[in-house]
Amino acid sequence: MPRKLSICHVITRMIIGGAQENTLYTIQGHLEKGHQVTLITGESPGPEGNLLQNSCPPGMKLLEIPELIRAINPVKDFLAYRKLVKIFREQKFDVVHTHASKAGILGRLAADKAKIPFIVHTVHGQAFHPYQAAWKNGLYIALEKLAARHCHKIYAVAQAMIDQAVEARVAPRRKYRVVYSGMDLQAFMNARPDPELRQKLGIPEGAPVVGKIARIFELKGYETLVDAAPAIVEAVPDVRFLLVGDGILRPAIEQRISQLGLQEHFVFAGLVPPQEVCRYTALMDVLAHLSLREGLPRTAVQALASSVPVVAYPLDGTPEVVLDGITGCLCEPENTSEVAERIISLLKDPALRLKMGQNGQQLVRKLFDWHLMADILEQEYFQGLQIAQDDTEKNSR
Repeated sequence: MPRKLSICHVITRMIIGGAQENTLYTIQGHLEKGHQVTLITGESPGPEGNLLQNSCPPGMKLLEIPELIRAINPVKDFLAYRKLVKIFREQKFDVVHTHASKAGILGRLAADKAKIPFIVHTVHGQAFHPYQAAWKNGLYIALEKLAARHCHKIYAVAQAMIDQAVEARVAPRRKYRVVYSGMDLQAFMNARPDPELRQKLGIPEGAPVVGKIARIFELKGYETLVDAAPAIVEAVPDVRFLLVGDGILRPAIEQRISQLGLQEHFVFAGLVPPQEVCRYTALMDVLAHLSLREGLPRTAVQALASSVPVVAYPLDGTPEVVLDGITGCLCEPENTSEVAERIISLLKDPALRLKMGQNGQQLVRKLFDWHLMADILEQEYFQGLQIAQDDTEKNSR
């Protein structure tokens, strides 16, 4: 019988987001196998919510390092690194698994310093991308290269993430493996439209619904959807746009909607607990996933699990789930008129929506179950630790 492991996950913050949900599902799966699991995170202030308020797996040990923050801050980064080294040395974990860019860099360097036997990282979305200043991309690539030399394996939530990293020469391809992001898809596949929720949100009966699920933050594509809205409303006058999420750009988005005179067509649902999101996808006819930077979009997977076709851009891992003409439509990034055209065509063709939705559900149910993700990672941990043990014995001869 496999031995029980002591595992530590490190992530910068536990806001309501895809990387955070992925991490918690991994933790839950390994706790259920009897492993000891610790989560180290920074603080999670602000309008993006705190996932741990409603979703803390029983048995998980939680450690918070206030200095572990998202923004670059040399003083706090050094303090966070020192604290991580101290914790790793004291706890003597078998595995340290880091997530996201900042925690991934500091965590891997600290784990190597503390001589953790197996150090791994998951790329949920690249720190470097085309919509960022060249100097910042250069800095992040250099840091990712450094961190890659201090870990044993790197997982990515989409093949596109691996291709981008290899092209940037972060690490050789053999160091990577795709592990698709696990979710509770059963809840989405079983969800049915709730008339009471629809009424509570003020969506008229029979009105078609275009959904968007994302933090109201830069690069998430809210501006493009709002700019496409007048053409969509002209073609489908009773349409409603259901926005699930919150963030610092909400006042600006609300102001733009007001300027266009479209307040009655937009519904802000605000932050929704992850376990409740399926109730909202069940109300949607189309999901607009217009993010310019995403590893593999969980919201697209969740919508497809609810048999809702997706309009999106062919960026990062999105084309691995949004298959153009099969499970949804792909548009040129930030092409407002094409986004509007694709959404209108789906809203006016119920048979096409049904076919694409069914295709999408069949695709995602095979790849994105969270139990499968946790099992794959557990196998990876055991294999990595065995290789490390064999190398130690070989070197000691």
